[in-house]
Amino acid sequence: MGAVKNKRMPRAVREQQMLDAAVHTFGQRGYRAASMDEIAELAGVSKPLVYLYLNSKEDLFTACIRREAKALTAAVRAGVRPGLPADHQLWGGLTAFFTHTAQNPEAWSVLHLQARTHGEPFAAEVAAMREEIVVFVTQLIVVAARAAHRNPSLPEREVAGLAEALVGAAESLAAWANTAPGVSAKQAATTLMNFAWAGLGDLMEGRPWAPPA
Repeated sequence: MGAVKNKRMPRAVREQQMLDAAVHTFGQRGYRAASMDEIAELAGVSKPLVYLYLNSKEDLFTACIRREAKALTAAVRAGVRPGLPADHQLWGGLTAFFTHTAQNPEAWSVLHLQARTHGEPFAAEVAAMREEIVVFVTQLIVVAARAAHRNPSLPEREVAGLAEALVGAAESLAAWANTAPGVSAKQAATTLMNFAWAGLGDLMEGRPWAPPA
């Protein structure tokens, strides 16, 4: 694809085109193998213009991580409808998560694989996104559990670990679902609900599992 330049295109629009091209290239080829020439050609701009807008390959990759992290967290939050039963809220969040990662596989590769394997500052950007999701899930479970057995003093530490485990399982399952033929977002969410909700449902009712004496 030859570079097609449109001087009248607004900077914000052109920059998003560059990020789209960069996410595709980084997701397909990896951070190290991706070239700025390839990204510029795919975006339909000159390589100097990419550097002018986004300074360096490292800054471009960081911008991709930030944009895709923001989009993923927004999708998860939008999928949770307050006021519904706890399992329905969790189902909505998980379905939104798996739908977004399935519809944006290159973006998920950037977040889940590329950013985490190329050191700082990339790993820190993804860690911040993950922490935001974990805190959101923790609060979701805490509020539901307190309401279920009317214990307003239920400490967050009792469910923080569950939220960590749930998010970790969702990440691993999304990586698998994106490479396993025929696995839909709904199927992935159902699998995780079946795996997790038995324990979470007991917690909601005030029946946590305890190790033997």
